[in-house]
Amino acid sequence: MMESMGNLRRTVMCGKLSSSNIDEEVTLMGWVQRERNLGGIHFVDLRDITGIVQIVFDEFAPAELIEKADLLRPEFVIAVKGKVRRRESVNPNIPTGEIEVLAKDLRILDTASTPPIYIKDEDNVSETMRLKYRYLDLRKPFMQNNLILRAKLAKVVRDFLHENNFIEIETPMLTKPTPEGARDYLVPSRVNPGKFYALPQSPQLMKQLLMVSGFDRYYQIVRCFRDEDLRANRQPEFTQIDMEMSFVDIDDVIEINELLLKRIFKEFKNIDIELPIKRMTYKESMERFGVDKPDLRFGFEIVDITEKVIDSNFKVFSDTIKNGGKVKGINVNGYSDKFTRKDIQNLEEFCKTYNAKGLAWIKVTEEGVTSPISKFFTSEELNEILMSFNAKTGDLILIVADKESIVYDSLGNLRNEVAKKLNIINENDYVLVWIVEFPLFEYSEEEKRYVAKHHPFTHPMDEDINLLETEPQKVRAKAYDIVINGDEIGGGSIRINNSELQKRMFRALGFTEEEAYDKFGFLIDAFKYGTPPHGGIAYGFDRLTMLLTNSENIRDVIAFPKTQSATCLLTNAPSTVSNEQLEEVHIKVDVKNE
Repeated sequence: MMESMGNLRRTVMCGKLSSSNIDEEVTLMGWVQRERNLGGIHFVDLRDITGIVQIVFDEFAPAELIEKADLLRPEFVIAVKGKVRRRESVNPNIPTGEIEVLAKDLRILDTASTPPIYIKDEDNVSETMRLKYRYLDLRKPFMQNNLILRAKLAKVVRDFLHENNFIEIETPMLTKPTPEGARDYLVPSRVNPGKFYALPQSPQLMKQLLMVSGFDRYYQIVRCFRDEDLRANRQPEFTQIDMEMSFVDIDDVIEINELLLKRIFKEFKNIDIELPIKRMTYKESMERFGVDKPDLRFGFEIVDITEKVIDSNFKVFSDTIKNGGKVKGINVNGYSDKFTRKDIQNLEEFCKTYNAKGLAWIKVTEEGVTSPISKFFTSEELNEILMSFNAKTGDLILIVADKESIVYDSLGNLRNEVAKKLNIINENDYVLVWIVEFPLFEYSEEEKRYVAKHHPFTHPMDEDINLLETEPQKVRAKAYDIVINGDEIGGGSIRINNSELQKRMFRALGFTEEEAYDKFGFLIDAFKYGTPPHGGIAYGFDRLTMLLTNSENIRDVIAFPKTQSATCLLTNAPSTVSNEQLEEVHIKVDVKNE
């Protein structure tokens, strides 16, 4: 039995009702969360996006109204008209728990089959089922609250940027394939046979052109696409808060963005971020924390003991150093009793996922030192190691010996893993830091050449420009990342605006003039006509939303996300298309079934 709304129109949302509405006649519409027949009295919890309110069909209701109430089941869509009254039994667990609505009229707008997943926050259903039935998953309060916050965040960002003279400008979704570090998603052109567009990995080149065009301050909350192997919190399509400014250097970009971050944290967390935000060089971050996105909510900083053990009888250490490696470790201060040998073995296996060959350890106890490697050191050498770590009774020292990049990678991630296992991180603490002075280049073992760490348009630090051709590994970039609680939330750089310097950059990257022009000709041409100094930043909008909602899964802040294999379980995309569609875009598919 399904009915139309007729002349009924919703007058208030379920979650907005309170004791101030007592004796008012209201019309509510939503979904049945649950229904209870207590023999003559029916109770229905009615849900909409604002919350839940209890509806009552009492023993004095007309028979036809009771008969209709008997039909109600979870997820039926209904309209109810009635009077607000005070509840006899208050429910302190919901905001509307002081009141209920005594029903006078009921319309069943649509029936519902039994949902394959529960419509409640604590359902323990698999993520596969959640994504397959996403339209049901999105009915859950926590998912709706996440997306509501996401929408509010977009508005707060837009309001701030408009107040500060940024202009919102859309850039193309169909653009030219350019090498930007990840694979492009390609789109065949029907009207230009054999040619392809690419979906943008970011609006990088277009926003630089907007600076050449004289727009001064640009921004966009924009979709970006990267066809890369996905990790837990990456998506093939994601959203950026993208901005660019003219006539600026590093301090100018950082200053306006600190004000934006201050506004965001005040609005969503009621936290007053202290400005200016601490800055740390890339070099310092790597040496102290092993990563360029350090979590500063806890210690366990990296200590270099290479010089202390260079001549030791422990060959794992001394031979590693002779081969150009490093020996470094962290001190898990005061928590040695929390780790059994089995726990330490598990930490060693964790380090091996970052290509470390092993993990040495030393426990400092009341009885002295406990360690499988202590026998290889004299008491003086062992004491020097302990002093390097400022070790005290109750400490656990964890050491990795390997190539420096592997040491940093394994220890940088190990300190996070240890802190997580110890549950010592306060989720309500927010520690922000700018990481600055990144290397301009990084060496690619695969390509056997230097490649841009960020992109080819990043400006070198002025004092390092003369090293471009002679010592590229020493050149620092005018680049900066904002890191919050160990996550890179945004990053950017000052761009090259000098044609001669841009040519030198291309040469340093191994591009001939012809190759550079083939890939970036439209930008190179634009730079001939007067280019202001400019720079910008892009925030991961999804990551920022995760941070503000305390979510651990990026899919919980995106309405219709993809899986780790870049598929959509809801629509079954990607899918095959008909031969006729392929012929229209001049594509022939040759896929061998394995």
